[in-house]
Amino acid sequence: MLVVLTVIAIVAAGVLASVNAVTAPQIEKINADNLAAGIKAVMGSDDIQVADPQEVDAFTVYGICDKDGNALGKAVVTTENGFGGPLKVLVGFSTEGDILGYTVLEHAETPGLGAKAGEWFQDKIIGMNPGKNNFTVSKDGGEVDAITASTITSRAFLKAIQNAYDKVAAAPDAASGATKQAGEKAPCDGKNGCCKAENSAGCDGDCHCEKEVTACDIETPEVIE
Repeated sequence: MLVVLTVIAIVAAGVLASVNAVTAPQIEKINADNLAAGIKAVMGSDDIQVADPQEVDAFTVYGICDKDGNALGKAVVTTENGFGGPLKVLVGFSTEGDILGYTVLEHAETPGLGAKAGEWFQDKIIGMNPGKNNFTVSKDGGEVDAITASTITSRAFLKAIQNAYDKVAAAPDAASGATKQAGEKAPCDGKNGCCKAENSAGCDGDCHCEKEVTACDIETPEVIE
């Protein structure tokens, strides 16, 4: 009997490994496609470039530029504990910190109540700036109406975005790499749109750029299709 059980366990493990080998790449592609679609949605544009993600504290930050390399803002993945568990949100900020859009990536909130966060705030927070507006629920004296009967979820949602603003969007020179101080130099490789041959006047004697550069200048951006 022990031998039979051992054989069954080995066969089962082999089958699971085979299934995982087949499905893992598909799941990874689906996740990548969903993220790409989400970034387009929260930035309000399909015509964008996305710099390599940067980890800043508990946030994942994507520097966003148009196809000419002009900074459009940042897309930030931020998480806060809601009523049922972690509430993960992807939010797009303009270069001024205004909210361009958001999408809920993961949640464990109550169906019909906190789960409404994905739609509830779309007409309430777009265009707001957490650095200028009172970005809390009206029950706490703020400017945002909470989801009916889901104040805890609403507070967690707004806090997630507020934290993303405070740590990333309001700190353009933070370790996210989204922007660099004026005068910081980027390599003159002819590829970063900074010190190409036709713009050599912008380089010093060592062929380095003296202008302010963005993440899309110094990273290798990906054009999302």
